[in-house]
Amino acid sequence: MFRFIFITLLTLAALSPAEAQAPVSDDAAVRALVDAYSAARDKGDAAALTALFTADADQLVSSGEWRRGRDAVVKGSLASSQQTQGKRTFTIDTVRMIAADVAVADSRYEIAQTDGTTRRMWASWLVVKDGTAWKIAAIRNMLPATPAGAAAPR
Repeated sequence: MFRFIFITLLTLAALSPAEAQAPVSDDAAVRALVDAYSAARDKGDAAALTALFTADADQLVSSGEWRRGRDAVVKGSLASSQQTQGKRTFTIDTVRMIAADVAVADSRYEIAQTDGTTRRMWASWLVVKDGTAWKIAAIRNMLPATPAGAAAPR
């Protein structure tokens, strides 16, 4: 019994404060991943963007273009940023855990364009845990349609 208590005390003493702290929540990590995507895209940093995606990632954009594979997603994202100038903002509304290593995040997606207009859309993010890091597996960008008989979205 004494041996068990001694080993337990040694083990507890060896733990550093960082190891004893709770890990960052998955919700916060998913939100940080979307923030990292936004920052890398704003900077035009292809290497940083590439690191955020799974190899088989895809993106369906509001124009109907379907980018398949990490390289196509990164190239298309950077080209789109060049074509449509302005400040992009992703505001996560919800993060839903599908499994321990899969989540869906839904965000508002706004582009404050250089001509003074704001383009308002939605983006859904399918993210997966790759080891200890979250990666983007898919993005779906949607331009809201006006329901029949309703006023156009502003």
